[in-house]
Amino acid sequence: MKRKYFGTDGIRGQSNMFPMTPDLAMRVGIAVGTIFRRGAHRHRVVIGKDTRLSGYMLENAMVAGFTAAGVDAFVLGPIPTPAVAMLTRSLRADIGVMISASHNPYQDNGIKLFGPDGYKLSDEIESQIEELLDQDLSNQLARAGDIGRAKRIDGVHDRYIEHAKRTLPRDVTLKGLRVAIDCANGAAYKVAPAALWELGADVVTIGAEPNGKNINLDCGSTHPETLSRKVHEVRADIGIALDGDADRVQLVDERGTIIDGDQLMAVIADTWAADGLLRGKGIVATVMSNLGLERYLKGRKLSLQRTKVGDRYVVEHMREHDFNVGGEQSGHIVLSDFGTTGDGLVAALQVLAAVKRSGKTVSEVCHRFEPVPQILKNVRVMTGKPLEDPQVRQAIADAEAALAKSGRLLIRPSGTEPLIRVMAEGDDRGQIERIVDELVNVIGSARSAA
Repeated sequence: MKRKYFGTDGIRGQSNMFPMTPDLAMRVGIAVGTIFRRGAHRHRVVIGKDTRLSGYMLENAMVAGFTAAGVDAFVLGPIPTPAVAMLTRSLRADIGVMISASHNPYQDNGIKLFGPDGYKLSDEIESQIEELLDQDLSNQLARAGDIGRAKRIDGVHDRYIEHAKRTLPRDVTLKGLRVAIDCANGAAYKVAPAALWELGADVVTIGAEPNGKNINLDCGSTHPETLSRKVHEVRADIGIALDGDADRVQLVDERGTIIDGDQLMAVIADTWAADGLLRGKGIVATVMSNLGLERYLKGRKLSLQRTKVGDRYVVEHMREHDFNVGGEQSGHIVLSDFGTTGDGLVAALQVLAAVKRSGKTVSEVCHRFEPVPQILKNVRVMTGKPLEDPQVRQAIADAEAALAKSGRLLIRPSGTEPLIRVMAEGDDRGQIERIVDELVNVIGSARSAA
């Protein structure tokens, strides 16, 4: 059953439009506070955010909701998503909240929720929240004497910086490396450059002047070409591009070439396997990861376990089957030895460790395999269900038959936007381009008819 509020990564939408209104944010606070109000102790929530203008509005609304439910609110201010997950556990909170739309433009915002163990909530708990959101919540409000308190917490940046630094192997220092970092004018604009500098790197920082409206604007992991130009300009050894909430990363080598999450996972898997640290005899990724990664790992006698799109599904598979490396092609890299969710800075540090130990350049270390040609196009769908159209279903069946064993086809609705994503990959670029274009046209025609 399609859910009304939650997508693949929490609740997300355009600010001040359903569902991202202050009214709903307050109701989420009451509903979540009600569900996690267990036991007689004082309950607490930690609330972080990125640098979007609407963050002020939603932060205050959520504080009102949680305190109305009798939960003390610890307000963190702008801070990366992985820091919120870490601090939820460190501060023994009952729930963690990150107000962010990740890599989306500033007009959007979202609410990500973490349980007391620092992991994103299960589908079951999200369904319980959805059920409460459509009910009268007046009976869930705390008595006058039990209303929660709210306060801002100092020192949280330092806690996260120290946590990130400790993930770098003790025998590794970043001295001698010039690192350019693009913070996407987002949540990591203070902590990421500071951590790299404290580890010894010569740091060149861009995307660290947030104004509420420039988050992810022509910068960060969704626009790594900006960082690529900076790497060339300052002759950096490596570039690190984070997204708005710093839970994903793309790297740029010394030549300006962009390195995606698939290559990063290959580097980390190889390095950890050689050190005897890799668990599960492979890694976990989504259906979007390149076929080239799967073939490369197979050649190293390592497996690639695939899940549906969404880093929390990767994490669920990792936890269930005892893997400690997983992630997405987009740059969500989850290293469960160090955290419970994607962490762009920590993932970058693991790659930097491999570079330093090898004595080679980033381009030599991070080009582990030749990606199979992969084409992804989106079809915007506001109404109707074009994937159920008989002509669309037949076109998909024909495309799958044409690819057979030489490639893959993936068609799925986006979990965060009104889009249908059409992806094909295979050894023959011309063939997959034709297949994707034909499917986009057929789906577009079915959408128009609907």
